[in-house]
Amino acid sequence: MSENKLDVRGMDLFYGDFQALKNINFSLAKQEVAALIGPSGCGKSTFIRSLNRMNDLIPSCRITGEALLDGEDIYGTMDVTELRSRVGMVFQKPNPFNMSVFDNVAYGKRMQGLRDKRRLAELVETALQKAALWDEVKDRLKRPANALSGGQQQRLCIARSIAMEPEIILMDEPTSALDPIATGRIEELIVELKKEYSIIIVTHAMHQASRVSSRTAFFLLGELIEYGDTKGIFTNPTDKRTEDYISGRFG
Repeated sequence: MSENKLDVRGMDLFYGDFQALKNINFSLAKQEVAALIGPSGCGKSTFIRSLNRMNDLIPSCRITGEALLDGEDIYGTMDVTELRSRVGMVFQKPNPFNMSVFDNVAYGKRMQGLRDKRRLAELVETALQKAALWDEVKDRLKRPANALSGGQQQRLCIARSIAMEPEIILMDEPTSALDPIATGRIEELIVELKKEYSIIIVTHAMHQASRVSSRTAFFLLGELIEYGDTKGIFTNPTDKRTEDYISGRFG
């Protein structure tokens, strides 16, 4: 059995007749950050959405191959609700629910049936601390989440994911809508979070990939062209297409 947290083998993904992903082979170890880079429309977001079955919502979507979480195929008998609590997602634009800061973080566990107020309060505080947001919001937990700044809202969305006690956190360009200072806070947070979680981040910013990830995958036209140690990908790629993209010749 593989020691990886995640193993993807021979994944093909189709929207109707269009093939969006072609023979993807990818692995993620425990407490590892993997960055996905590549031009727009190359399959990065499609790929991570396949890892918590968000593509199930698209009727024409069809997937073949395997995606194994701790050796269990997520497209087999695994319950989708369970999968999405184990594999959390943070989106490009902060998307807090139209409710208080506290209720945003507590929402998922309440949906799972947790009603103990003390346990919920502990869970919310822990998640906000892990998301480096507790000190900024501890005195306004009952205020609307929409009143927070963009960077705070994104960290709140990360806290909301953490509260579900996931094993993997997927981040789809989590800083693209943020200013440089807020971006820096999120990057510092990712480095801290990898002590507990496996993380996959989609990013257009090469410098971000080089700062926060230990491995980098280069996608192009639905194919995973190259995947390896981040330093090696950026300094000595084995595929000319990777080199051309990183050096700015296209994309």
